[in-house]
Amino acid sequence: MVSISDVARDAGVSSSTVSYALSGKRSISAETRRRVEASIRKLGYHPHAGARALASSRTNVLALATPLRTDVHVPVMMRFVASVVTCARKYDYDVLLLTNDEGPEGLRRVVNSAMADALLVMDIEADDPRIPVVQALSRPAVLIGVPDDPAGLSCVDLDFAAAARRCVNHLADLGHEHVALIGPSPAVHQRGTNFVGRFLRGFRAAARERGLHATNQPCAPTYDAVGDCLDKLFADRPELTGLVVHNEAALGTILSGLRSRNKRIPEDISVVAVGPDDMATNWSVPLTTVPLPSNDVGRIAVEMVMSQLDGTSSPEIRLLTPQLNPGRSTARRGAGRLTG
Repeated sequence: MVSISDVARDAGVSSSTVSYALSGKRSISAETRRRVEASIRKLGYHPHAGARALASSRTNVLALATPLRTDVHVPVMMRFVASVVTCARKYDYDVLLLTNDEGPEGLRRVVNSAMADALLVMDIEADDPRIPVVQALSRPAVLIGVPDDPAGLSCVDLDFAAAARRCVNHLADLGHEHVALIGPSPAVHQRGTNFVGRFLRGFRAAARERGLHATNQPCAPTYDAVGDCLDKLFADRPELTGLVVHNEAALGTILSGLRSRNKRIPEDISVVAVGPDDMATNWSVPLTTVPLPSNDVGRIAVEMVMSQLDGTSSPEIRLLTPQLNPGRSTARRGAGRLTG
């Protein structure tokens, strides 16, 4: 491994001069800096993380709290994680993942041990017990999600209420009068996960505004639960022709369940799904979708927290405008004709 002494020897300067060139704590001549930088590139030297932290009072680590509970759809969650990690590396930062469901204690532990310069917190609940802790820790922080009371913290997320409105309005524009929402599992609802509540409120509000007959059904992502959910929906609402699926984990089982019940897509029932941007092409019928902008959300979260570290930002809430991408899973009611 190349050391600072190797760089100093190659550049013909002292080790302390190399340190000054790296830290900027003392001025050195342009020619000396040029020689040091040339030697660093030539030898492939990388400053030791511990030494760099001591010199700058920073760890160059971001802590990302993303509890992997049994009711969390991990593949979707990891898309957000990957986006955060990718963007953090552009700032020469690494990411410490906190995946255990430790709640406030996990955040206190990381901050008190000085393992990270800032916090990114996912899976936000409406009344999240971690929020007062994040405030009290006085460490740069961004929430990926929006609680009912952001309490002066910066947040970024998809505008889930607007996303629900896009789904409902799309079905209403196609003439559908009886629509249903299949949402995440009951456990996610009971925990008060905030994006679920925001989506449901948007769904209900848009249905009222458009004069639709609407219902919603939480659904666990198991074969039996999906079967029971579909049977209940069609028993209670035999006129149902429009379906919004906000449950990525159950989507495949829902689509196969519709087929086994002789519900053709889109001739008998139109389906709009919310999920990853490549989800639309994974099925026999390309889906009409509202994509989850995981890349944008992760990137913006990192940019926001880096601005806080630089002292150039104030708290803000950024809700990203949803897009609806028409596929072949929606059609005009009763027309048996594809749209989009």
